Amino acid sequence: MLVNSRSNEETELIQKRPLKEDIFDVLHEKIISGIYKPGDWLRQEDIATQLGVSMTPVREGLDLLVSAGLAERVPYRGVRVRTISPKDVVEAYGLRLVLEALIAQEAARNVTDEQIKDLERMLGEMKKHDSLKEMSAEQKSSREFHAAIAEASRNDLLIKLYAIVTNAFPDWLLYEALFRNPDLLADSTANTLKGHIAIVNALKKRDGDQAAQKSIAHVIESGRWLEEYLDIPAKLLHEKEQQVSPLLKK
Repeated sequence: MLVNSRSNEETELIQKRPLKEDIFDVLHEKIISGIYKPGDWLRQEDIATQLGVSMTPVREGLDLLVSAGLAERVPYRGVRVRTISPKDVVEAYGLRLVLEALIAQEAARNVTDEQIKDLERMLGEMKKHDSLKEMSAEQKSSREFHAAIAEASRNDLLIKLYAIVTNAFPDWLLYEALFRNPDLLADSTANTLKGHIAIVNALKKRDGDQAAQKSIAHVIESGRWLEEYLDIPAKLLHEKEQQVSPLLKK
């Protein structure tokens, strides 16, 4: 039985979708909106009471948060929102630059017409996510978009590595920055969509070099956000960018 402490929006979510996934969505939105901050504990009992559900789906929802890289499980203590050090961010940024380029090149060679259609469908969905209320859906859509490109590479090892690096990359903190700076929303969503469209256009032409260049440029755009809103030292980010700069000059 659902209790009244939950908002109407959260109640509607949980009534329409599989319970563990909807609990994940509710918690995910609270994390990127800053209600739950890095280091905050996500107590199963409290969440179950707030949402009026049993402990089992809450535990499963927390497992999804851990798998997505937004939370971490601490032995004998529970689950908390991830705290990410600048070193962690820089390492994930550098690896993502390299992997995005490799995946784009592989995908340009192996992507099917059907996969191109799926990517274009995703672009259409992302165009609808243009408000702060939809930032949780926007982040999920963006991750699914990049994961679909990784799948199109048909390189199993690259796909696995990319999943690990994506979970380490603090894109959810960048979305949280939008809640603190809502005036940036329009430019951010427009730039993200523009970057995604450029990547798909390169894949449609089966142009591996261009797909790699557009993918790197897209990640570098995130790097400017890391620098400005998460206070990651520009020097460290630029060092990682220099490692892939030859690909941008082709």
